[in-house]
Amino acid sequence: MVASIEFIEDTIAALDKATEANKSTPSREGNVIVLTPEVADEVMITADLHGHRRNFNRIKRIADLKNNPRRHLILQEVCHGGPTYPSNGGCMSHGMLEDVARLKSEYPDRVHFILSNHEMAELTEYPILKVGKMLNLMFRLGISEMYGPASERIREGYMNFIASCPVGVRVEASEAFICHSAPEKVDDRGFDATILDRDLSPTDMKEGTDLFQMVWGRDYRAENAKAFADLVGAKVLIHGHTPCEKGYDAPNDIQIILDCSSQPSCYLTLPVDKPLTQQEMIKKIEEL
Repeated sequence: MVASIEFIEDTIAALDKATEANKSTPSREGNVIVLTPEVADEVMITADLHGHRRNFNRIKRIADLKNNPRRHLILQEVCHGGPTYPSNGGCMSHGMLEDVARLKSEYPDRVHFILSNHEMAELTEYPILKVGKMLNLMFRLGISEMYGPASERIREGYMNFIASCPVGVRVEASEAFICHSAPEKVDDRGFDATILDRDLSPTDMKEGTDLFQMVWGRDYRAENAKAFADLVGAKVLIHGHTPCEKGYDAPNDIQIILDCSSQPSCYLTLPVDKPLTQQEMIKKIEEL
């Protein structure tokens, strides 16, 4: 059954509100959220969800933003995965994207949904084939099943929201930088760090660009991590993007990878007012 007109209009309004909240987040500097003791006490960092409803609900309960007004929450990569519509096999993860937008609308200064590769793939119509399925097509089928003739209006709201998302979060005291992944071969070919500060254009989203590499890269060599960390002014890099058998991984002494898309799944809560080493951060990782 297609959603009611009232629900459709409410969803579009929530997406528009979340888009404006992304653009006007007080702690946003360019395309990066900068967390300092003036704006937060702690930040809960989560990773890829891919439509995993149980884990998303657990994250919201643990974060308990209503009763923790000085806590921030980082979310990433909710599209593509999870349950499907029985009628046409369409992906239902578009509903989680809407829920993230509603959460951003409710806590505009404290919820940060960072740009990830699967959301960028929707924004740019970059095809992703997985387990014999075209994920972009499954996503479109899901939208169509839920919204019928209003699908394009809804999708436009999704795209505006995704395009407005920050690309990373910097926790200044601990010198941690959170982004979906790290570009490859930075130690060899460098990286255009101006994308962290300047207005982004559709060209920045194209395959092979530095922003594309920043959400798609999987080069976990220590030399590459060090080169990227130096360019973004960090001592520790925290990512999602890569499945982790135990819910997290530390491929070198600079990077931490979190995974919230299966079981076990892990998150990390960092204080905003003091420095921590990578090993001290690893000790703070908890299971959902």
